[in-house]
Amino acid sequence: MEQNKANGQPPTSDLQHPKSNILVTGGAGFIGGHLCRLLLDSGYPVTAIDNLSTGNLRNIAALRRHPNFIFVRETILNEMVMDRLISECDVIVHLAAAVGVQLILDRPVHTIETNILGTEAVLRAATRYGKKVLLASTSEVYGKSERIPFSEEDDRVVGATTRARWSYAATKEVDEFLALAYHRERELPVVIFRLFNTVGPRQTGQYGMVVPRFVRWALKGEPIRVYGDGQQSRCFCHVADATQALVGLLEHPDAIGQIYNVGSIEQVTILGLAERAKAITNSASPIQFVPYKELGNDFEDMRRRVPDTSKIHALIRWEPQFSLDDILRDVAADLSAGEL
Repeated sequence: MEQNKANGQPPTSDLQHPKSNILVTGGAGFIGGHLCRLLLDSGYPVTAIDNLSTGNLRNIAALRRHPNFIFVRETILNEMVMDRLISECDVIVHLAAAVGVQLILDRPVHTIETNILGTEAVLRAATRYGKKVLLASTSEVYGKSERIPFSEEDDRVVGATTRARWSYAATKEVDEFLALAYHRERELPVVIFRLFNTVGPRQTGQYGMVVPRFVRWALKGEPIRVYGDGQQSRCFCHVADATQALVGLLEHPDAIGQIYNVGSIEQVTILGLAERAKAITNSASPIQFVPYKELGNDFEDMRRRVPDTSKIHALIRWEPQFSLDDILRDVAADLSAGEL
């Protein structure tokens, strides 16, 4: 799957299904906006629903003139609206969720209710009409596991319920259990994908996303704030690669009833990420180490998080095409074009 690195856009799919209507929940979000573009380029009519609580109309501004694109500003908890939209679509890609470390810490009730009740509403309506559902999950479900890389069948180790930081992981675990229960008991066609740090152009750092925050600080010459000792490591996947994986899963019948990791296996420490953000932007920003206590007692970090992507590769031959430096250059160009 060759990617067009010149403009940061994925290619159009080789498979064209113009009669399949796709409903994307959270369609005005960072990932949702990129996915809607790829689906339209691949020949799919697309309807996006988003209440804009964390999404932004800027993410779909260029799509709203497309003849095969419809945007609905509404919450997925509106049962009447969701019933109509799901009755009219063929496949639902359920991205709508409360995400971001800061949002989870600040609004735990919102996180729990949005994720669990929203997913239940989607699955219930999808079952009524027998529609296929692709459900977004997260690497957070692996919790504090030290078994690297993380495989889809691995045991999960999460922190105490007194740490609100783990409420997001718990809600997505319930989402997965619920989706698989609907599949087994009610024969609903579901596919679950676990995203690992998806990043790229148009992502906001508002809720703690580290890549846009580091690059913005570097471009502005401000201190780059690194929590702890900076030796915790992560893998970052370009949104163009991630959305290509989602379309591949959507189009493959053998994906139904399965869970797939979607992410890069290129590891970097958070300190290393800060240094590379400085290098890419030719920045003189100092790196400032910040104690975790600034995030409050509810926060708890993990030292490493690396996906095993052999399962999705075996199914659709998917693997990321963008390197971390590619990602940082794309994010820097996007932020510079938007005047930060």
